[in-house]
Amino acid sequence: MPRKMVVIFGASHILWMVFTVSQAFKIETSPEDKIVAQIGDVASLTCSTTGCERPSFSWRTHLDSPLNGQVRNEGTNSTLTMDPVGFRNEYSYLCTAICGSEKRERGIQVEIYSFPKDPEIHLSGPMEIGKPVTVTCLVRDVYPFDRLEMNLLKGNDLLQNKDFVEPMERRSLETKSLEVTFTPTNEDTGKALVCRAELHMDEIDFKPKERETTKKLQVYVSPKNTVISVNPSTRLQEGGSVTMTCSSEGLPAPKILWNKKLDNGNLQFLSENSTLTLIAMRMEDSGIYVCEGVNQVGKNGKEVELIVQAFSRDPEIEMSGLLVSGNPVTVNCRVPNVYPSDLLEIELLKGESVIQNKNFLADVDKKSLETKSLEMTFIPTTEDTGEVLVCLAKLHIDEMEFEPKQRQSTQTLYVNVAPMDTTVLVSPSSVLEEGSSVNMTCSSNGLPAPKILWSRQLNNGHLQPLSENSTLTLTSTKMEDSGIYVCEGINQAGISRKEVELIIQVAPKDIQLTAFPSESVKEGDTVIISCTCGNVPKTWIILKKKAETGDTVLQSRDGAYTIHKVQLEDAGVYECESKNEVGLQLRSLTLDVKGRGNYQDYFSPELLVLYCASSLIIPAIGMIIYFARRANMKGSYSLVEAQKSKV
Repeated sequence: MPRKMVVIFGASHILWMVFTVSQAFKIETSPEDKIVAQIGDVASLTCSTTGCERPSFSWRTHLDSPLNGQVRNEGTNSTLTMDPVGFRNEYSYLCTAICGSEKRERGIQVEIYSFPKDPEIHLSGPMEIGKPVTVTCLVRDVYPFDRLEMNLLKGNDLLQNKDFVEPMERRSLETKSLEVTFTPTNEDTGKALVCRAELHMDEIDFKPKERETTKKLQVYVSPKNTVISVNPSTRLQEGGSVTMTCSSEGLPAPKILWNKKLDNGNLQFLSENSTLTLIAMRMEDSGIYVCEGVNQVGKNGKEVELIVQAFSRDPEIEMSGLLVSGNPVTVNCRVPNVYPSDLLEIELLKGESVIQNKNFLADVDKKSLETKSLEMTFIPTTEDTGEVLVCLAKLHIDEMEFEPKQRQSTQTLYVNVAPMDTTVLVSPSSVLEEGSSVNMTCSSNGLPAPKILWSRQLNNGHLQPLSENSTLTLTSTKMEDSGIYVCEGINQAGISRKEVELIIQVAPKDIQLTAFPSESVKEGDTVIISCTCGNVPKTWIILKKKAETGDTVLQSRDGAYTIHKVQLEDAGVYECESKNEVGLQLRSLTLDVKGRGNYQDYFSPELLVLYCASSLIIPAIGMIIYFARRANMKGSYSLVEAQKSKV
């Protein structure tokens, strides 16, 4: 009976071989004839056959150059992969398939290109009305450049077109450019420059064939017609004030800069405001003042000369320190170079009210220029802000005709209030779950309005600056964001501080439940069931033994429960529950307890029979496969011939 089965199997295999050979042996490629691949990409050429069960494949180039790719053969398919594509792959590749005595070949042309970037638009400088500017359009890393066409447009108007038809001396990535020079006008503002590049490889449909870049035009006008107006006059008395206003035309609107010309010709910067006001002028304030209108394309200047006429000096007001509400301050009113001082009277006024005065009658015998002063200490309040402090000096010589008989100086009071009532509002709460966001808003009262500075207190007590915004926002908070956050309100008069403690809570995680020495033990052994959690701060850990009649909470110590002389009834499911205010996490394991008499060593007779049978079957299968392969190579199969070849 087994001999008949072998004959039947051999006959059926011969019929299958005849059917396979009878099909026509054909070869096909994908793509069929040509592929266009971008340099740096991955490209694959596939060669497949029909009518042959086990063809052999080979690849080569028409110049027998290296393939510069990896070949992979799988059954009736062979794939040549080029990764990455480069100049060394620009060949005609030939795939050869052989089936027995038959041979088939098919070629694929590989063309490469490089067109990876959009064009670049560069200007030779800012676009100023009436001044020529050169626009350069660049296309980088292009190949083959002899198929490149570039167009430069302004709005809908074509400025220039260029084809790069010159022959290529070598294969390389090239940068090509197109330049156009034109003179901007007012009408060009808002128009767009468009640089469009096209790579003409129309015989193969690939993308991109066209790339373009757009740049919106901004046309500038250099500053001009700069003028200065002076009020009240360019000739001033010492102690007087003057206001100078400057304007300039241009596009964009020029920025105004005020400078004073020094004796060495250098300029001393004064202000960036269009209006410059000088008060309590002195003789040294005389000089040439320069206003400049400046924008991106130029500047235009105008000068004016101020002359301050000199005479005896006005009183001087000095403060002992910063005016802070509630803090005493001493005001000193000095009158320099006065004579005769015995006729001098000094008055100190706040607004229109005299708060103190002094006469110097005791100095009648002195015959020299002297400096006299009046001092007064007062406690400023916020109501004093805006009041004018006046130091008035009078020289009582009515019979003499001279000007002035009295002089004065003024100072406007600005009373500061040290920061106070600093508060912090935390939303939603200072106690958060990890991953949530929090806004901490700080406010502080003071004059001038305090500047807010947020910091974090480090472990060494130092402060780490974080932000100068009133609101400090933390997103996706982590446990390490917990700590003391400090808000400070700061101005010239002082500092006020408020702290808030931020607590980031983390749900239990990294929980581990283990049984030592193993989850499978023998009756009478000692086993330790231990549960640990990686959270900081610590979480509550509860160990339970699961049962249908109800769970039993185990008396564990530091998450460990020890079973001495484990019994069969100790087997089952043990569960660890780790929890805190944020959440909980569960882990379980199954403890297997085996009785001492459950271990027997035996050898099954059935296993021996199965082993012997497999040792005979495996060599038989190997012989069948061997004869089948020999038959495939010769095109036929004969059991008799196969046996003869062994003799």
